[in-house]
Amino acid sequence: MQLFDWIILIVTLLFIVIYGAWKTKGSKNVEDFILGNNETPWHVVGLSVMATQASAITFLSTPGQAYHDGMGFVQFYFGLPIAMVVICVTFIPLYHKYKVYTAYEYLEKRFDLKTRSLAAILFLFQRGLGTGLTIYAPAIILSAILGWNLTYMNIIIGVLVIIYTFSGGTKAVNVTQKQQMFVIMSGMFITFFFILHYLPNDMTFTSALHIAGANDKMNIVNFSFDPEEKYTFWSGITGGFFLALAYFGTDQSQVGRYLSGRSVKESQMGLIMNGLLKVPMQFFILLTGVMVFVFFQFNPVPLNFNPNNKAMIEKSAFKGEYNALEKKLDNLSEDKKVINLLYIDQLNQDFDNPILRKELVALSNKEKDLRDRAKEIILKADKNSETNDKDYVFFHFILNYLPRGLIGLLLAVIISAAMSSTAAGLNALASTTAIDIYKRNITTVKSDRHYLQVTKLFTLLWGIIAILFACVGTLFENLIQLVNIIGSIFYGTVLGIFLVGFYIKNVQSKAIFYSALTSQLTIFIIYYYAIYIYPSGQEKLGYLWLNFIGAMLTIIISLLLQWTIFRNDKARDPDSVMV
Repeated sequence: MQLFDWIILIVTLLFIVIYGAWKTKGSKNVEDFILGNNETPWHVVGLSVMATQASAITFLSTPGQAYHDGMGFVQFYFGLPIAMVVICVTFIPLYHKYKVYTAYEYLEKRFDLKTRSLAAILFLFQRGLGTGLTIYAPAIILSAILGWNLTYMNIIIGVLVIIYTFSGGTKAVNVTQKQQMFVIMSGMFITFFFILHYLPNDMTFTSALHIAGANDKMNIVNFSFDPEEKYTFWSGITGGFFLALAYFGTDQSQVGRYLSGRSVKESQMGLIMNGLLKVPMQFFILLTGVMVFVFFQFNPVPLNFNPNNKAMIEKSAFKGEYNALEKKLDNLSEDKKVINLLYIDQLNQDFDNPILRKELVALSNKEKDLRDRAKEIILKADKNSETNDKDYVFFHFILNYLPRGLIGLLLAVIISAAMSSTAAGLNALASTTAIDIYKRNITTVKSDRHYLQVTKLFTLLWGIIAILFACVGTLFENLIQLVNIIGSIFYGTVLGIFLVGFYIKNVQSKAIFYSALTSQLTIFIIYYYAIYIYPSGQEKLGYLWLNFIGAMLTIIISLLLQWTIFRNDKARDPDSVMV
């Protein structure tokens, strides 16, 4: 990195932190801190919702996911627009009707305190883990660039977020996320056009797509019914729908964004904006990763994108063996370049040569074999090394091929994304702990200022916990998958509770509470025996299905319990319950 990159990076990050703290300092009460006094316009709601989900993991891992596996990951988001409509029609009006601070507050009105507490605790556990990962992801990048200790980087990034989230609460999160989304999308668009600019002069965008297609990177939709397939149209439209419904409808990090809207209509418009833009945004990020793949068909590519592995091998007894593979890959890269240029030349003559396509596939398979052999050498040198390098692909391209200034901007993009999602996570964790756990379970009457100070204290506490988790986090195949796996394990059960509360009026508190416990335990068992024990892509069940299974189990078991064991339980009127 050059001095100009450092200036761009530092100025961008300091502006966001200082502006957020200055613009929103001095919250008067807990309503101001948690709900922003319901002053957020719809477009800010929409940007804030998008920025909360678009963590650094999105911009770090998604291009690498596309580089290795193609565009199929976009199917993960197919259910999201439908979920936005359901939330706008059902969830938002009820949340506003009962004037709740958190989503879980509604559950006590509908069921009872123990159900509210269970849902809140499940949220706190999974969001606490997820927030730690949003800090860890960009820390990996900076620690590799600067050679700094990863733990120090986790602490620095976490402290930056804590400063303005502690100061301004929801207002600070919303205000800073506007700037962060501008930085994020500007950086991504500029990078995309630089990639296209770096491709051979006689190569069109259509030719680039043909090369990607020849290497199976453009298989966008998969209609397979095989449950072992991670990303299919059916898992996206069902499991993805339930995950989006749970995340945007019951996760306080998102609910808090639109609860701060000026009105029901403004909150709904913000979510619809997210529904319209989210899939195209993810498609674009994946396409950027595919274009990086095309770029490396004409340029030297490392045997393993993780620079830490290369540094470790250089000091090991396996250096010679690894270097021999690198030479083979260099020769292979030259062959790929020649064949790809021939393929482009024939494409320009409107001829898609099937023989050259087969050669491209054969060369790609040889490259994959070299990479697999390199991973074996890395593990021989250090069995604890992380051989998966998906999260380093985009990072490698940024550092080695972008011009001065743009490197700093792209790093600012990644860190800004981390800060936006981490800030929303801390704000939600603090709000839920203060309102659903602390306030609801103390017996003495406290002032509104007391709860404001307690919420700020919990913001600081959860910030420290997230940093600690980030410090002990490790890569698990792909960071974006890890975040979604954690969410899928817990979201289904929580969503099932809310769906019963909204739509099945005859199910009461005991039935839903015990069905939720049973469902969550069952999901743990399913995850362990169908997914966890089959690592490295050998899962017997795609993790997205956990969202659907968890929600359905909670609903079905609650109905069975209500009709049998708890059939004499009386219904309660949410309008008559004071909490």
